[in-house]
Amino acid sequence: MPSEILLKIFSYLDAVSLLCIGCVNKRFYHLANDNVIWFKIYSSFFPPKRTNWKTNSVERTAVLLSHATIQDRESGYWKNEYIMKQIATGKTRIFQLLKPTNPSTGLPLKTKEAIKTYSLRWVIVLKDRNGKEHVMEQVDISYNDTSITVFWYGTNWPCLDTLSTLELCGVTPLLLDQCKVPTKNGPRRRSLIAKFNLTNLTKVSTMIGSDMLVQLFRLNPGLLVGLWKKGNGIAFVMASLHHHQLIERSTLGSATTQYILPPHKPILDDVDPEYGLHGYQLHIDMHSGGHTYICGTFRNLFCRKDYIRNGYLRLTVISLKNNSQHLPLAGKVGFFWRTDVFEGNIQNCYMMDVTLLDETEKPFWCFSAPVYMKLSSKASCLYDYMGHNYDLNYMDSEGKVHVELVWIEESKEYYIVNLVLYLSTEKVNRWFGTKY
Repeated sequence: MPSEILLKIFSYLDAVSLLCIGCVNKRFYHLANDNVIWFKIYSSFFPPKRTNWKTNSVERTAVLLSHATIQDRESGYWKNEYIMKQIATGKTRIFQLLKPTNPSTGLPLKTKEAIKTYSLRWVIVLKDRNGKEHVMEQVDISYNDTSITVFWYGTNWPCLDTLSTLELCGVTPLLLDQCKVPTKNGPRRRSLIAKFNLTNLTKVSTMIGSDMLVQLFRLNPGLLVGLWKKGNGIAFVMASLHHHQLIERSTLGSATTQYILPPHKPILDDVDPEYGLHGYQLHIDMHSGGHTYICGTFRNLFCRKDYIRNGYLRLTVISLKNNSQHLPLAGKVGFFWRTDVFEGNIQNCYMMDVTLLDETEKPFWCFSAPVYMKLSSKASCLYDYMGHNYDLNYMDSEGKVHVELVWIEESKEYYIVNLVLYLSTEKVNRWFGTKY
């Protein structure tokens, strides 16, 4: 078919259809980049501000710039201009939603609304040793107090032994306003969030629990891989993503590079001799499968100078010696998993979300990660509780969390009897400009 006729047909298509048809072959790609067609689309969505232009007529708008002037631009110029302006407009609207914050968590109040407005979803990209990609679409999502949990499961998993890496990416429609019901075959943008090594997964990763059907392996940060006990194949993958900078990390990166958070500029204080040691506020949420075991806020946390040891500041949240601070975990504690056919509950595993604010109520340390309780090897020094003692530990580059629990057989529940945060002095010094 002659190019002139194809261009005439293409001129009746919308922007999304043009982008899709440009993927058919090289000829269609070049024709679908036609500047005259894209200038008409651009002008219809972003009409000129001059009042003497009649914006109700796309044809008239195109006439105001001569055909030659439009075609003087390199091929695809007006397509790129339209796409970039659509992206910028969408981002402005989304980030307006994120401005109001919750005083208890210091996080945006409308993260869930922003996710739905942005049509934001998450995919995992599995790459085998030959470089072939297997893209797995998000199956389900659950919204928690300060995080989201994303699930992938199905029957079309590639063989684990052939895989080398797993990439977690946020995906959004390229043209937000025109993709009310986004599809995986429509034009989309990827933003790399994290990359994980799957080579020798069962040997180098931490197994945090199992039941009769699956074993759970933890990959930091915040990824769980469930493997079938029979055959060692992938049963499901689950990612826990903290709300802090979630929209930015899921949309502002590229398919190959992660979004880099802007550097923090410390606010110096020469008056307070214990600047950076007090005024902390912790919001903690322990949950799994829609069940919340504990969710609370602890204020006015501090560390004395003589408690700075081995490169860490110690913040005692729940004291072992203060019975009035001890708190129960509500409900049957365990990690709830499911696939197309099976579901289960792995005891003593769950997700823990930590949001620590500094004295100005800005997020200082935030994470969401799978954790597990391990039977303690040391004898209990608590005479008010008779039962088995458990430890829960988490560690990353910014700090550590240590939790001690006691199982009360009479009431069939766990009690948190000790909760301590250890903050890296290196992180504190960078944040506050101090020299502890």
